[in-house]
Amino acid sequence: MRNPGLGGYRSFRRQGFRGQGRLALNKQFIADMPATRSTGARGSTRETVVRFGPAGWLYKDWEGIVYPREKSKGFDPLRYIADFFDTVEINSTFYGPPIPRTTTSWVNRVKDHRDFRFTAKLWKRFTHERDKAWTRGEVDQVRKGFDVMMEAGKLGAVLLQFPWSFKRSEETREWLGDVERTFNVYPLVVEVRHTSWLAPEFLESLEEQGVGFVNIDQPLYHKSIGPSTHVTSSVGYVRVHGRNYKDWFREKATVEQRYDYLYKPSELEPWVERTREIASSPGTGEVYVVTNNHYKGKAVANALMMKSMLSGAKVPAPPGIVDAYGDAVSDYAVAANDNAEVA
Repeated sequence: MRNPGLGGYRSFRRQGFRGQGRLALNKQFIADMPATRSTGARGSTRETVVRFGPAGWLYKDWEGIVYPREKSKGFDPLRYIADFFDTVEINSTFYGPPIPRTTTSWVNRVKDHRDFRFTAKLWKRFTHERDKAWTRGEVDQVRKGFDVMMEAGKLGAVLLQFPWSFKRSEETREWLGDVERTFNVYPLVVEVRHTSWLAPEFLESLEEQGVGFVNIDQPLYHKSIGPSTHVTSSVGYVRVHGRNYKDWFREKATVEQRYDYLYKPSELEPWVERTREIASSPGTGEVYVVTNNHYKGKAVANALMMKSMLSGAKVPAPPGIVDAYGDAVSDYAVAANDNAEVA
Protein backbone atom coordinates (compact mmCIF):
# COMPACT_ATOMS: atom_id res chain seq x y z
CA MET A 1 0.00 0.00 0.00
CA ARG A 2 1.36 3.39 -0.96
CA ASN A 3 2.22 6.10 1.52
CA PRO A 4 -0.66 8.65 1.54
CA GLY A 5 1.79 11.53 1.67
CA LEU A 6 3.75 10.36 -1.34
CA GLY A 7 1.43 8.45 -3.62
CA GLY A 8 -2.11 8.53 -4.90
CA TYR A 9 -5.32 8.01 -3.00
CA ARG A 10 -6.85 5.41 -5.28
CA SER A 11 -4.43 2.76 -4.08
CA PHE A 12 -6.09 3.14 -0.67
CA ARG A 13 -9.54 2.82 -2.23
CA ARG A 14 -8.59 -0.60 -3.54
CA GLN A 15 -7.61 -1.65 -0.01
CA GLY A 16 -11.23 -1.28 1.12
CA PHE A 17 -11.07 1.60 3.63
CA ARG A 18 -14.46 3.06 4.49
CA GLY A 19 -15.38 6.64 5.24
CA GLN A 20 -17.02 7.98 8.39
CA GLY A 21 -20.14 10.06 8.72
CA ARG A 22 -19.81 13.83 9.01
CA LEU A 23 -21.82 16.29 11.07
CA ALA A 24 -23.27 19.43 9.53
CA LEU A 25 -23.29 23.14 10.32
CA ASN A 26 -25.93 25.39 8.85
CA LYS A 27 -28.10 22.29 8.37
CA GLN A 28 -31.32 24.09 7.52
CA PHE A 29 -29.54 26.42 5.09
CA ILE A 30 -27.96 23.52 3.22
CA ALA A 31 -31.17 21.48 3.27
CA ASP A 32 -32.99 24.34 1.55
CA MET A 33 -30.52 24.46 -1.34
CA PRO A 34 -31.38 22.88 -4.73
CA ALA A 35 -30.32 19.24 -5.01
CA THR A 36 -27.91 19.80 -7.87
CA ARG A 37 -24.18 19.26 -8.09
CA SER A 38 -21.29 19.67 -10.46
CA THR A 39 -19.96 16.92 -12.69
CA GLY A 40 -16.85 16.65 -10.55
CA ALA A 41 -17.47 13.00 -9.73
CA ARG A 42 -15.43 10.40 -11.54
CA GLY A 43 -16.65 8.55 -14.58
CA SER A 44 -15.62 10.58 -17.62
CA THR A 45 -14.06 8.59 -20.44
CA ARG A 46 -12.88 11.47 -22.63
CA GLU A 47 -9.20 12.17 -23.19
CA THR A 48 -7.56 13.96 -20.30
CA VAL A 49 -6.68 17.63 -20.86
CA VAL A 50 -3.72 19.07 -18.93
CA ARG A 51 -3.66 22.84 -18.48
CA PHE A 52 -0.74 24.86 -17.11
CA GLY A 53 -0.85 28.43 -15.88
CA PRO A 54 0.09 30.88 -13.13
CA ALA A 55 -1.87 32.00 -10.11
CA GLY A 56 -3.02 35.51 -10.94
CA TRP A 57 -2.03 37.86 -13.71
CA LEU A 58 -2.06 41.39 -12.23
CA TYR A 59 1.22 42.07 -10.44
CA LYS A 60 3.21 45.30 -10.63
CA ASP A 61 6.47 43.34 -10.45
CA TRP A 62 5.57 41.55 -13.72
CA GLU A 63 6.01 44.76 -15.70
CA GLY A 64 9.00 44.51 -18.01
CA ILE A 65 9.35 40.77 -17.31
CA VAL A 66 6.08 39.07 -18.17
CA TYR A 67 4.58 42.13 -19.85
CA PRO A 68 6.45 44.45 -22.16
CA ARG A 69 7.39 47.86 -20.77
CA GLU A 70 6.24 49.49 -23.98
CA LYS A 71 2.69 48.37 -24.64
CA SER A 72 0.49 48.83 -27.65
CA LYS A 73 -2.77 50.71 -27.32
CA GLY A 74 -5.44 48.52 -25.76
CA PHE A 75 -2.94 46.02 -24.32
CA ASP A 76 -4.78 43.50 -22.13
CA PRO A 77 -2.65 41.45 -19.70
CA LEU A 78 -5.28 38.72 -19.40
CA ARG A 79 -5.47 38.20 -23.16
CA TYR A 80 -1.68 38.26 -23.27
CA ILE A 81 -1.40 35.49 -20.64
CA ALA A 82 -4.08 33.46 -22.46
CA ASP A 83 -1.82 33.44 -25.53
CA PHE A 84 0.69 31.36 -23.57
CA PHE A 85 -1.45 29.30 -21.18
CA ASP A 86 -4.78 27.45 -21.13
CA THR A 87 -5.60 28.42 -17.56
CA VAL A 88 -5.02 31.03 -14.89
CA GLU A 89 -6.03 30.81 -11.26
CA ILE A 90 -7.98 33.84 -10.05
CA ASN A 91 -6.67 35.23 -6.76
CA SER A 92 -8.98 38.21 -6.31
CA THR A 93 -11.98 36.01 -5.54
CA PHE A 94 -10.23 34.97 -2.31
CA TYR A 95 -10.35 38.52 -0.97
CA GLY A 96 -13.96 39.22 -1.89
CA PRO A 97 -16.89 37.70 -3.77
CA PRO A 98 -16.65 37.93 -7.56
CA ILE A 99 -18.76 40.66 -9.13
CA PRO A 100 -20.81 39.49 -12.16
CA ARG A 101 -19.76 42.52 -14.18
CA THR A 102 -16.11 41.61 -13.60
CA THR A 103 -16.48 37.89 -14.31
CA THR A 104 -18.40 38.74 -17.50
CA SER A 105 -15.45 40.87 -18.56
CA TRP A 106 -13.00 38.03 -17.84
CA VAL A 107 -15.05 35.59 -19.92
CA ASN A 108 -15.34 38.00 -22.84
CA ARG A 109 -11.62 38.74 -22.84
CA VAL A 110 -10.71 35.05 -23.39
CA LYS A 111 -13.62 34.09 -25.63
CA ASP A 112 -11.27 33.63 -28.60
CA HIS A 113 -9.31 30.99 -26.65
CA ARG A 114 -11.64 28.02 -26.92
CA ASP A 115 -9.69 25.71 -24.60
CA PHE A 116 -9.00 28.30 -21.92
CA ARG A 117 -10.48 27.73 -18.44
CA PHE A 118 -10.31 29.78 -15.28
CA THR A 119 -9.91 28.32 -11.86
CA ALA A 120 -10.83 30.54 -8.92
CA LYS A 121 -10.26 30.63 -5.19
CA LEU A 122 -13.31 30.66 -2.98
CA TRP A 123 -13.78 33.79 -0.87
CA LYS A 124 -11.81 33.53 2.39
CA ARG A 125 -15.05 34.11 4.31
CA PHE A 126 -15.66 30.38 3.83
CA THR A 127 -12.13 29.09 4.39
CA HIS A 128 -10.34 31.41 6.80
CA GLU A 129 -13.01 33.40 8.68
CA ARG A 130 -14.64 30.59 10.61
CA ASP A 131 -15.67 32.33 13.82
CA LYS A 132 -19.34 32.39 12.81
CA ALA A 133 -21.65 30.75 10.29
CA TRP A 134 -21.98 32.37 6.89
CA THR A 135 -25.22 33.84 5.57
CA ARG A 136 -27.35 33.13 2.53
CA GLY A 137 -26.52 36.59 1.24
CA GLU A 138 -22.80 35.81 1.32
CA VAL A 139 -23.36 32.58 -0.59
CA ASP A 140 -25.49 34.38 -3.17
CA GLN A 141 -22.77 36.98 -3.68
CA VAL A 142 -20.28 34.27 -4.57
CA ARG A 143 -22.63 32.33 -6.81
CA LYS A 144 -23.71 35.34 -8.87
CA GLY A 145 -20.13 35.87 -9.98
CA PHE A 146 -19.14 32.24 -10.47
CA ASP A 147 -22.36 31.40 -12.31
CA VAL A 148 -21.34 33.73 -15.15
CA MET A 149 -18.16 31.74 -15.76
CA MET A 150 -19.87 28.38 -15.21
CA GLU A 151 -22.62 29.13 -17.71
CA ALA A 152 -20.04 30.27 -20.26
CA GLY A 153 -18.14 26.99 -19.88
CA LYS A 154 -15.05 28.82 -18.64
CA LEU A 155 -14.91 27.76 -14.98
CA GLY A 156 -12.67 24.71 -14.61
CA ALA A 157 -12.55 24.52 -10.81
CA VAL A 158 -13.28 26.41 -7.61
CA LEU A 159 -10.42 26.12 -5.13
CA LEU A 160 -11.19 25.76 -1.43
CA GLN A 161 -7.81 26.77 -0.01
CA PHE A 162 -7.32 26.21 3.72
CA PRO A 163 -4.26 27.24 5.76
CA TRP A 164 -1.81 24.91 7.51
CA SER A 165 -3.52 25.80 10.80
CA PHE A 166 -6.73 24.14 9.54
CA LYS A 167 -6.08 20.74 11.11
CA ARG A 168 -8.37 17.74 10.87
CA SER A 169 -10.86 17.52 13.74
CA GLU A 170 -14.57 16.93 14.13
CA GLU A 171 -15.21 20.67 13.95
CA THR A 172 -13.10 21.28 10.83
CA ARG A 173 -14.58 18.22 9.09
CA GLU A 174 -18.03 19.69 9.75
CA TRP A 175 -17.01 23.07 8.37
CA LEU A 176 -15.40 21.66 5.25
CA GLY A 177 -18.35 19.36 4.58
CA ASP A 178 -20.75 22.28 4.80
CA VAL A 179 -18.65 24.35 2.39
CA GLU A 180 -18.57 21.45 -0.07
CA ARG A 181 -22.33 20.96 0.05
CA THR A 182 -23.01 24.70 -0.21
CA PHE A 183 -20.99 25.09 -3.42
CA ASN A 184 -21.34 21.64 -4.99
CA VAL A 185 -22.87 23.09 -8.14
CA TYR A 186 -19.28 23.87 -9.14
CA PRO A 187 -16.33 21.56 -9.78
CA LEU A 188 -14.60 21.85 -6.39
CA VAL A 189 -11.04 21.10 -5.37
CA VAL A 190 -9.73 21.24 -1.79
CA GLU A 191 -6.28 22.30 -0.65
CA VAL A 192 -5.31 21.36 2.90
CA ARG A 193 -1.73 21.69 4.09
CA HIS A 194 -1.55 19.76 7.37
CA THR A 195 -0.78 16.03 7.38
CA SER A 196 -3.70 15.30 9.71
CA TRP A 197 -5.90 15.30 6.59
CA LEU A 198 -4.03 12.40 5.00
CA ALA A 199 -6.49 9.84 6.27
CA PRO A 200 -8.06 7.30 3.89
CA GLU A 201 -11.55 8.10 5.15
CA PHE A 202 -11.09 11.79 4.32
CA LEU A 203 -9.87 11.05 0.81
CA GLU A 204 -12.75 8.65 0.32
CA SER A 205 -15.21 11.32 1.46
CA LEU A 206 -13.85 13.65 -1.21
CA GLU A 207 -14.39 10.98 -3.84
CA GLU A 208 -17.92 10.36 -2.63
CA GLN A 209 -18.68 14.08 -2.91
CA GLY A 210 -16.95 14.42 -6.30
CA VAL A 211 -14.46 16.91 -4.85
CA GLY A 212 -10.87 16.99 -6.09
CA PHE A 213 -7.75 16.88 -3.90
CA VAL A 214 -5.09 19.52 -4.54
CA ASN A 215 -1.58 18.05 -4.66
CA ILE A 216 0.86 20.68 -3.46
CA ASP A 217 4.52 21.54 -3.36
CA GLN A 218 5.35 23.67 -0.34
CA PRO A 219 8.20 24.12 2.14
CA LEU A 220 8.10 20.99 4.28
CA TYR A 221 7.97 21.90 7.93
CA HIS A 222 6.57 19.85 10.79
CA LYS A 223 3.44 18.01 9.61
CA SER A 224 3.24 19.79 6.26
CA ILE A 225 1.74 17.73 3.45
CA GLY A 226 4.37 16.56 0.99
CA PRO A 227 4.20 15.76 -2.73
CA SER A 228 1.39 13.41 -3.77
CA THR A 229 -0.68 12.20 -6.71
CA HIS A 230 -4.12 11.92 -5.12
CA VAL A 231 -7.10 11.92 -7.47
CA THR A 232 -10.59 12.01 -5.96
CA SER A 233 -12.70 13.45 -8.80
CA SER A 234 -12.59 13.98 -12.54
CA VAL A 235 -10.57 17.16 -11.89
CA GLY A 236 -6.91 16.66 -11.02
CA TYR A 237 -5.12 19.63 -9.48
CA VAL A 238 -1.50 20.52 -8.73
CA ARG A 239 -0.27 23.73 -7.08
CA VAL A 240 3.40 24.55 -6.62
CA HIS A 241 4.03 27.33 -4.12
CA GLY A 242 7.81 27.54 -4.19
CA ARG A 243 10.28 26.37 -1.56
CA ASN A 244 11.20 29.59 0.20
CA TYR A 245 11.86 28.06 3.59
CA LYS A 246 13.20 31.29 5.06
CA ASP A 247 10.00 33.29 4.56
CA TRP A 248 7.17 30.74 4.26
CA PHE A 249 6.12 30.92 7.93
CA ARG A 250 7.92 34.15 8.87
CA GLU A 251 5.31 36.35 10.52
CA LYS A 252 6.42 39.64 8.98
CA ALA A 253 7.22 38.28 5.52
CA THR A 254 5.40 40.01 2.67
CA VAL A 255 3.50 38.06 0.04
CA GLU A 256 6.24 38.90 -2.43
CA GLN A 257 8.94 37.54 -0.11
CA ARG A 258 7.00 34.37 0.70
CA TYR A 259 6.50 33.44 -2.97
CA ASP A 260 9.93 34.52 -4.23
CA TYR A 261 11.34 31.25 -5.55
CA LEU A 262 12.43 29.96 -8.94
CA TYR A 263 12.31 26.18 -9.33
CA LYS A 264 15.22 24.37 -10.94
CA PRO A 265 14.43 21.88 -13.72
CA SER A 266 15.39 19.00 -11.42
CA GLU A 267 12.76 20.17 -8.92
CA LEU A 268 10.02 20.40 -11.54
CA GLU A 269 10.67 17.11 -13.35
CA PRO A 270 9.18 14.97 -10.53
CA TRP A 271 6.05 17.13 -10.64
CA VAL A 272 5.72 16.62 -14.37
CA GLU A 273 5.85 12.87 -13.75
CA ARG A 274 3.21 13.23 -11.04
CA THR A 275 1.08 15.22 -13.45
CA ARG A 276 1.32 12.37 -15.96
CA GLU A 277 0.26 9.92 -13.26
CA ILE A 278 -2.70 12.07 -12.25
CA ALA A 279 -3.75 12.50 -15.89
CA SER A 280 -3.58 8.75 -16.51
CA SER A 281 -5.73 7.88 -13.49
CA PRO A 282 -9.06 6.31 -14.56
CA GLY A 283 -11.84 8.88 -14.78
CA THR A 284 -9.62 11.95 -14.77
CA GLY A 285 -10.95 14.40 -17.36
CA GLU A 286 -8.89 17.52 -16.69
CA VAL A 287 -5.72 18.36 -14.80
CA TYR A 288 -4.79 21.88 -13.73
CA VAL A 289 -1.16 22.65 -12.88
CA VAL A 290 -0.87 26.07 -11.24
CA THR A 291 2.35 27.83 -10.27
CA ASN A 292 1.94 30.17 -7.32
CA ASN A 293 5.54 31.43 -6.97
CA HIS A 294 4.44 34.62 -8.66
CA TYR A 295 7.09 37.16 -7.62
CA LYS A 296 8.67 38.82 -10.67
CA GLY A 297 7.06 36.32 -13.04
CA LYS A 298 8.82 33.24 -11.70
CA ALA A 299 5.47 31.41 -11.82
CA VAL A 300 5.26 32.10 -15.54
CA ALA A 301 8.80 30.84 -16.15
CA ASN A 302 8.20 27.63 -14.20
CA ALA A 303 4.77 26.98 -15.76
CA LEU A 304 6.31 27.28 -19.22
CA MET A 305 9.10 24.87 -18.23
CA MET A 306 6.61 22.28 -16.97
CA LYS A 307 4.46 22.68 -20.07
CA SER A 308 7.52 22.02 -22.23
CA MET A 309 8.65 19.07 -20.13
CA LEU A 310 5.26 17.42 -20.54
CA SER A 311 5.02 18.00 -24.29
CA GLY A 312 8.67 17.37 -25.08
CA ALA A 313 8.89 20.52 -27.22
CA LYS A 314 9.93 24.10 -26.64
CA VAL A 315 7.06 26.49 -26.03
CA PRO A 316 6.68 30.20 -26.81
CA ALA A 317 7.35 32.57 -23.92
CA PRO A 318 7.07 36.28 -23.25
CA PRO A 319 10.39 37.79 -24.41
CA GLY A 320 10.96 39.35 -20.99
CA ILE A 321 10.83 35.94 -19.35
CA VAL A 322 13.56 34.64 -21.64
CA ASP A 323 15.65 37.73 -20.89
CA ALA A 324 15.16 37.50 -17.13
CA TYR A 325 15.40 33.73 -16.66
CA GLY A 326 17.29 32.55 -19.71
CA ASP A 327 19.56 30.20 -17.78
CA ALA A 328 16.52 28.35 -16.42
CA VAL A 329 14.19 28.41 -19.43
CA SER A 330 16.53 28.24 -22.42
CA ASP A 331 16.07 24.49 -22.88
CA TYR A 332 12.29 24.77 -22.66
CA ALA A 333 11.08 28.04 -24.18
CA VAL A 334 11.82 30.60 -26.86
CA ALA A 335 10.73 34.20 -27.13
CA ALA A 336 7.30 34.49 -28.73
CA ASN A 337 8.69 36.60 -31.54
CA ASP A 338 11.05 33.77 -32.58
CA ASN A 339 8.49 31.20 -33.71
CA ALA A 340 10.91 29.42 -36.01
CA GLU A 341 12.38 27.55 -33.04
CA VAL A 342 9.06 26.52 -31.53
CA ALA A 343 8.00 22.96 -32.28
